This record gives sequence, C-alpha cells and structure tokens, in this order.
Amino acid sequence: MDDMKDVILEYVIDEYADEGDEVTYDTPLISGGLVDSFSMVSLKRFLEVKYKISIPDEDASPEAFDTVNKICELVKRFTGK
Repeated sequence: MDDMKDVILEYVIDEYADEGDEVTYDTPLISGGLVDSFSMVSLKRFLEVKYKISIPDEDASPEAFDTVNKICELVKRFTGK
C-alpha cells in the first residue's frame, strides 16, 4: 500500500512547487504561500477522490491544510485509518 504522506507530498510538489523548492512533510504550505485558497480547493478534491472520503468544509481549514503531516491527520480522521 502506498504511504499516504509520500502520495500527498508528491502531489503537492507536482502541482504547487516551483523547481528548486524544497518541500517536506512539515513545510508550511498555506502560511508559507505555496498553496493559496484556490489551490486548497483542488487539493481537497484530490484527497476526497484518492481516499474516497468527504471532507466537510468546516474541517477544511487553512490550519488543517498547512503541512503534509496535518493533511494526513485530517485524511486519517475521515478514512478511519
């Protein structure tokens, strides 16, 4: 089974990072300016499709999406893993 952290990190790098950007599991995505509010919506949709979950809008806060580690915690809440 694929490691959730690596899958999400790879998606974030492919979709939002510029060449040469170093993005880790703890890189601030929202507060660091890498992911904006529009991009957050597409990231949420990716997670919902990939992990077959529905993330309520009230749970999709900038704080919950600010690092890959926090995103994994959010996804795990809704997948039960």
